[in-house]
Amino acid sequence: MTEKRKAYIAAIIYAFVIGLSFMFVKVTLTVASPIDTLAHRFTFALIGIALLMAFTQNKLTIKRQDFFKILPLAILYPIAFFTFQVLGLAKISSSEAGIIQATIPIFTLALASVILKEKATKGQLVSISLSVLGVIYMLFMNGVNATTGNIIGSGFILLSAIAASLYNVFARRLTKQYSLLILTYAMTLCGFVIFNGMALGHHLVNGTLNEFYQPFKHADFVIAILYLGILSSLGTSYLSNYALSKLEASKMSVFSNFATLITILAGVLFLQEAFRFYHFIGGVIIIIGVIGTNYFGRRR
Repeated sequence: MTEKRKAYIAAIIYAFVIGLSFMFVKVTLTVASPIDTLAHRFTFALIGIALLMAFTQNKLTIKRQDFFKILPLAILYPIAFFTFQVLGLAKISSSEAGIIQATIPIFTLALASVILKEKATKGQLVSISLSVLGVIYMLFMNGVNATTGNIIGSGFILLSAIAASLYNVFARRLTKQYSLLILTYAMTLCGFVIFNGMALGHHLVNGTLNEFYQPFKHADFVIAILYLGILSSLGTSYLSNYALSKLEASKMSVFSNFATLITILAGVLFLQEAFRFYHFIGGVIIIIGVIGTNYFGRRR
């Protein structure tokens, strides 16, 4: 199997995991605050990568200057991306969030053109636009009006999309300099320190430290936080870093639209939501857009 094909497989798995994560975030927010959710999420992510290194007997050596090079990337993803995402999902529906996050390929393409000099062809521009339109069409037909909803929540999701776009661009350079394990570990460690520091600091100031552990009394929360910590936080960091080491940023970002399609399918399978013909049409449009972007990229 070629490296390019492995990168595409990693990108598809990444889209599946991210798509399902919206549903699990909603589950955790029913019993925990956004910051507590993020703290627990990255605690399990750090435990996961520690176990991975123990079983594989990998030893990491990160110099101080290397850590400070990776830190700006970690601030974008996971810190800014997940912070804005969870704050937004606490105020608006996952469908509305999906519409806004469909702008990630557009932001990424524009930023990659300016920063990385990755010039997109006309075919790529048309394909990306088609994929975004597929997402918007599907969710609009699902009864969601993108112009309504909580303005603050929508603003948080938009900031999350911008953070993801910047991450897609800057990660391209760092994946050439550092191993995937080093990048994933550094990013996970930053998330663990920042989110736990914020959550514990808040509870200590307010004298509510016991509330920090209350959510673990709920089985649904435990399952959801394990998924978010191990797969959605740790797994997606590794998968996206790997894919970005082989693919252009503009190509990788289009797979985020697959995530919205998965979100809809998760509602059908797990929440017994109706699957209508326009879901099928929207899904086909998204897939055509993803294939077109990568096809015209190869032709260039």
